[in-house]
Amino acid sequence: MLAFLGGTGPEGRGLALRLAVSGEDVIIGSRDAQRAADAAVELAALVEGVAGCGRIEGADNLEAATRADAAFLTVPYEAQAPMLAPLAEPLVGKVVVNVIAPMRFERGRGAIAVPVEAGSAAEEAQGLLPDSRIVAAFQNVSAEELQELGHEMEGDVVICSDHAEAKELVKSYTSKIASLRPVDGGGLGNSRYVEQITPLLVNINRIYKVHSGIKIVGVQE
Repeated sequence: MLAFLGGTGPEGRGLALRLAVSGEDVIIGSRDAQRAADAAVELAALVEGVAGCGRIEGADNLEAATRADAAFLTVPYEAQAPMLAPLAEPLVGKVVVNVIAPMRFERGRGAIAVPVEAGSAAEEAQGLLPDSRIVAAFQNVSAEELQELGHEMEGDVVICSDHAEAKELVKSYTSKIASLRPVDGGGLGNSRYVEQITPLLVNINRIYKVHSGIKIVGVQE
């Protein structure tokens, strides 16, 4: 079971949808259990009749974290610390995938990376969840395109972690989404650079009216 904590937003819904289609059972988490249940019903309707699709359920974040084998953090950065405070115990020993890219928007400048004292949202999450295995991934993937099942994804997913087995697990999840390629980005300390690419992509998207991503050339995986 994969939990998407704070998963009612575009990124959580998109990743949950794609991984459910690949056969994974998923649970959407939210502060509001009813909101999570409603999101799960909506996603299940989108994949009705798809052969081999996993189950899609909804619950509050605490239940989702408790039931999960692995969890994805898909909330805005400012919600990360408040959400994780009560979830440290149910996430002990589990792989936790941090999808968060801290940024804000300013008039005339567009998207801007938000400085994080710990270095990155993923490193902050590791401090908040010391007994979990944090992996940073999927920050540069278009949430809008993830939700369009008829759209074939394109690009690379840079994966950073200090836990080798956890990194390999997240690579396997990435490979379940057709045409996305996992790329080993080294230790969790490198996640700050990956997170800061996202505001750049958001600004490029605004200029060109596209959903851009990244591609690492010269690497064979």
